[in-house]
Amino acid sequence: MMRLRVMYNLHFRTTPSIFSHIVLHVHCKMNGDHEAHPNSGDIKAPLLPSHRQIQRSPSSHFTLKTIFTPNNFYIFLGPLLCAVICVCVKLDGQATSRNMLGILAWVFAWWLTEAVPMPITSMAPLFLFPLFGISSADAVAHSYMDDVIALVLGSFILALAVEHYNIHRRLALNITILFCGEPMNPPLLLLGICGTTAFVSMWMHNVAAAVMMMPVATGILQNLPEVHLQSTLVRKYCKAVVLGVIYSAAVGGMSTLTGTGVNLILVGMWKTYFPEANPISFSTWFCFGFPLALVIFVALWAILCLFYCSRGSGPALSEYLDKANLKRELDMLGPMAFAEKMVLAVFGMLIALWMTRSITDDIPGWGALFNDRAGDGTASVVMATLLFIIPSMKQKGEKLMDWNKCKKLPWNIILLLGAGFAIADGVRTSGLADDLSKALDFLEAAPYLAIAPIVCLISAIITEFTSNNATTTLVVPLLIQIAKTMHVHPLLLMVPGAIGAQFAFLLPTGTPSNIVGFTTGHIEIQDMIKTGLPLKIAGIAALAFLMPTLGAYVFGTDVDVQ
Repeated sequence: MMRLRVMYNLHFRTTPSIFSHIVLHVHCKMNGDHEAHPNSGDIKAPLLPSHRQIQRSPSSHFTLKTIFTPNNFYIFLGPLLCAVICVCVKLDGQATSRNMLGILAWVFAWWLTEAVPMPITSMAPLFLFPLFGISSADAVAHSYMDDVIALVLGSFILALAVEHYNIHRRLALNITILFCGEPMNPPLLLLGICGTTAFVSMWMHNVAAAVMMMPVATGILQNLPEVHLQSTLVRKYCKAVVLGVIYSAAVGGMSTLTGTGVNLILVGMWKTYFPEANPISFSTWFCFGFPLALVIFVALWAILCLFYCSRGSGPALSEYLDKANLKRELDMLGPMAFAEKMVLAVFGMLIALWMTRSITDDIPGWGALFNDRAGDGTASVVMATLLFIIPSMKQKGEKLMDWNKCKKLPWNIILLLGAGFAIADGVRTSGLADDLSKALDFLEAAPYLAIAPIVCLISAIITEFTSNNATTTLVVPLLIQIAKTMHVHPLLLMVPGAIGAQFAFLLPTGTPSNIVGFTTGHIEIQDMIKTGLPLKIAGIAALAFLMPTLGAYVFGTDVDVQ
């Protein structure tokens, strides 16, 4: 089991970059791993150790202990499973379907154990598919750069601009002041913090939103006494704030395509499996995702207030939290500069373009001007490009963004998305999807109302032990075949499976967002289970009700797809 270490710095009033508030290091350390060289950050340090250093280093001697480690076993496990399946498993279809099943075992073994870094594992289809005859090198490479990937790239660049100019902090303080109340109203302040986090998470990846908002939340909590001096009421409220941030980031990300990679994987697989069907646009998903997220958000706020906001918490907190302190923090930021205003303007234009590209069948939107050749990724990249053209008005020749500021782009997420699309295409073209469909004939008579909640529950359980994106990549292709067997619209099962993969509410290792909150020291695993379990149940219930009603209308599930 991997050990996760998160180090963060909560100097709320010092530097403008949010990544100086929280530096998230997720290390997957297995036995036999070595710590980084102490001079690894020094460019003058020698690249190779001296002969004397080699002689003195005990790690330079190869022994059985250095070879037979859990990490090396997990590395060998992937190709071993693939070989066993390719040799021993017999499917009714063509040989490529068996090879594809072996590749799935290989890739998911490395993903689940993280024996090889996840971004590197995500590139495995680039060499496995051609070698096993699944597809050509060019064909599999196309999965790693399409309109959905372009949408992610542009969104991440805009998120970096928001971070660079500290816009998130200004927004959070304004909303917190608005919701603080006078006299102090703890449930209302909690609603403001959670609502701000959910709103930020709608427009950028939920992990980035949690990383951005946690310093804001803990900066407010710094006004409270230290943990060992806190009363029970104050300590419980601190738990509510931290839990509210990490769960609100997850819930807010469900409402838009850009909020989480899971939604993008779902859209990409839909386009891969059903290229002739109407694509899921940003506005289409928002019409379903936002009401669903709103219902789950209200349930989250109610659960937090019930468990952590007692009647006496208002007087206990009013001694330490008031609007004067928050306004002082806001005044320290000063008035908005030209660069901040332009970044907000570009961000607003991008949201407007996303929402209006394809509106309804009667009102086509601006995409019709280009014969529907432009996608949401087109708008995202165009707006991101403007950031490198518009001057910042700070220094002569300086633009709002430059490439040095983009070095933090999360290429690991982009590669993981590409791997998900490649696997989905490989399952379809190899014939494995047809073989799975034949094995699921017994589900044809099962009622949909019984299958959909079970699908969501299974995804919600799997996602506690692996990443949300990996769960979606594993579950959604299988759900497509189940839907075909049941003769129901595929989205009626694909959407519950993908949304359920985002219900990682119980364990710190479920998502990096959970780790960010867990390492603040305010919450424990018991707190996450106490809050996450009823939230997971509420989410499954909301999805089971909204998917066959609102979802059927929004996605047009009465239309057959091939």
